[in-house]
Amino acid sequence: MSSLTKGNLIIALQKLSEFMANPSDEFNLVMESACHNNAWFSLDEVKKALNSLSKMLNDNDLSQWFNNIQLSEKSKKVGLILAGNIPLVGFHDVLCVLATGNIALIKMSSADDKLLPALLKQLISFEPELSNHIEYVERLKEFDAIIATGSNNTSRYFDYYFSKVPNIIRKNRNSVAVLSGNETIAELENLGHDIFDYFGLGCRNVSKIYIPTNYDLKNFFEPIERYQPIINHFKYNNNYDYNKSIYLVNGVQHLDNGFLLVKEDENFVSPLSVLFYEKYTSITDVEEKLNQQDEQIQCVVSNLPLNINKEKIGFGDSQNPKLWDYADNVDTIEFLNKL
Repeated sequence: MSSLTKGNLIIALQKLSEFMANPSDEFNLVMESACHNNAWFSLDEVKKALNSLSKMLNDNDLSQWFNNIQLSEKSKKVGLILAGNIPLVGFHDVLCVLATGNIALIKMSSADDKLLPALLKQLISFEPELSNHIEYVERLKEFDAIIATGSNNTSRYFDYYFSKVPNIIRKNRNSVAVLSGNETIAELENLGHDIFDYFGLGCRNVSKIYIPTNYDLKNFFEPIERYQPIINHFKYNNNYDYNKSIYLVNGVQHLDNGFLLVKEDENFVSPLSVLFYEKYTSITDVEEKLNQQDEQIQCVVSNLPLNINKEKIGFGDSQNPKLWDYADNVDTIEFLNKL
C-alpha cells in the first residue's frame, strides 16, 4: 500500500512550483537539450510552459484542488500516452494520476521526451515515495486504465485497442475567440498570446475569431504587431510562406500582415500561421454554433457573457489553465477516483 499523503504531495508540488520558477543549472541544460531535439521547443516557449505550470501549482489552488481528491487505497496502473505538440503538455495527466495515489505508466512522445523525466526526477527528490508511482514504458501492458492523447486518426485506433478498460481518449481540438468590437488595445494584445504562444500548436491556442459584421480588422492587426518576431522562427516561417503561396496561386482572398494570414472561413481548424474569422450579426447565432460544435472546441476566449457549454476565459489566459481546467472538459480526477 502506498504511503503517500495529501499533505506530503502538496508540499512536494509547492516546492516543484518554486523550482519551475527558478530552475537549476542542471535543468537549464535539459531545456537546451529539448530545444535541440525539437525545433518547435524554442527556449522562450519552454520557459513559458514552465512559468505557466509554476503558476498552476500555487498554494491556494493546490489546497482547493486536493479537497476533491481521494487518494486510492490500492494503487491502480494508469497508462498514459502523452502528446508532444507543446512543451510539457502531458504534465497535467501525470499529475492527476500521482495526486490520486495511482501509478503512472508513461509512454512519452519522442517530440517531448527530455523535460518531463527531468521535472519528475525533481519532484521525486521532494517526495521519494513517488518513485514507486512512476514508470516509463515503450509499450503499454498490464494496465487498469488508459488516458491517451492523439489525433482524430489515432483516437479511432485507441478507441478500439483500449475499449476493454476504463479510458479517456483525447482527439484534436481548437480554441476560438469571440470579439464584441469593444475590446481594449491591452485585451487585443493579450489575445496575441492566445494565438501565438507555442507557435499556435496547442489545442488551447485560438485558431479562429468571431467578429461583428461591421468590425474593422485593422483594429485587431495593430495591437498584435508586437508578435512580429515570430516570423523569424524558421519552421513557423516555412508554414507562413507555404500557406501564403497556396492562397496566392489559388486566388484565395485573405489578409496578410507579414507574419499572420487571416482568412474568412467557417471551419475551426486553421493551418499553422493562419487565423480564420467569421462574421456574426447576432451573438445568439455564435452561441448556437459553439454549442453545436462543442466537441471540436477546447476553450472560448471572450469578454462577453456567453451562454455556452464551454469554459470561457479572459484574453491572454488560454495557455494558463488552472488545475481544474481539464482537457476536453473531462474531469480526469473524477475518472481516476472511480477506478
